[in-house]
Amino acid sequence: MATSENKPSMTLRMVITVVPILVLLAGIVSWNAFTAAMMKQGMAAGGVPPATVSTMTVRAQDWLETVSAVGSLRAVRGVDVSTEIAGLVRSVNFPSGADVAPGTVLVELNAEAERAQVEALKVAVDLAETTLKRDREQLSVQAVSQATIDNDEADLRSKKAQVAQMQATLEKKTILAPFAGRLGITTVAPGQYLNAGDKIVSLQAINPIYLDFYLPQQQISRITRGQAVTVTTDAWPGREFQGKISALNSTVDPTTRNIQVEATISNPDRALLPGMYAKAGVQVGSVQHYLTLPQAAITYNPYGASVFLAQPGQPAKGGAGGPSLVAAQTFITLGPTRGDQVAVLKGIKDGDTVVTSGQMKLRPGTPLIVNNAVQPRNDPNPKPQEQ
Repeated sequence: MATSENKPSMTLRMVITVVPILVLLAGIVSWNAFTAAMMKQGMAAGGVPPATVSTMTVRAQDWLETVSAVGSLRAVRGVDVSTEIAGLVRSVNFPSGADVAPGTVLVELNAEAERAQVEALKVAVDLAETTLKRDREQLSVQAVSQATIDNDEADLRSKKAQVAQMQATLEKKTILAPFAGRLGITTVAPGQYLNAGDKIVSLQAINPIYLDFYLPQQQISRITRGQAVTVTTDAWPGREFQGKISALNSTVDPTTRNIQVEATISNPDRALLPGMYAKAGVQVGSVQHYLTLPQAAITYNPYGASVFLAQPGQPAKGGAGGPSLVAAQTFITLGPTRGDQVAVLKGIKDGDTVVTSGQMKLRPGTPLIVNNAVQPRNDPNPKPQEQ
């Protein structure tokens, strides 16, 4: 009996507990709905707040497409001058870093012994010539045999060969510049003993100078000998060096699928040095006319690239004036890029006003406030900037 009497009381307690909770939840939902409705009403009454952006007017530009690559500078001719034979340095006839002509005497080794041997061998040659001459006179009166004459002639040729050999050894004691160029820094000093093959100084012919760089095999059809090349390097900021492609390698690297390209660069003041790295821009194709935009103005999405146009706003209902400019999104087709710029093939026309910054906070119809005090970079040939 006690159990059956407790059932109504337990049900009543559950009802008393659940009903207030449901009432509270219903109140919360109603309040959120009311708040959302009031905010929507307020936004509808006041409109979308304007956004501050920068803009530019689209114009067509001449566009000469270039293929860019980074390469290394190399001397047209470069050697480490060394000595072919060992010897003691007698004199060093050049300062480090000098420009020299071909045949300039760089270093002289001690050659007193070789000179003495040359003189001694010349005396032996003179004696062999005298002996041959006398024996030929005696042969005319049958005083000597033909075999004697043959021996005299062979001895004379041998003596002359010994003179030539020693003369060649003597000449090797004088180290000459094999071609015109600029010398490096040397540490060789008079009195120093040099072994055969020891480096004396570096000699580099650097006007003109080569630039070696690599391009993907897809670019081979666009690269030919004689094409113009513009070279820049951070060693000379703001300066451009001109040259032409002089050779393409006969093979493609099977690992990278790149081909080596050699360009000959004019270097009259020898500002470019072997071993430097430099950026090459190869001019390919003919001049094109493209509408260009800063790359910062483009919004890239998985479904396509787009930009926002700044267009005149529509009058408000009732004839009241609307915003002067509003945002309108349009999809575009992009072309090649150069520096900070990108070519636009479709989607905009010459004279359109495009939002260049602040577009991330826009949606179609957003009122615009234009402030062009700061513009994104729009340089076709950007240079490194120091911060």
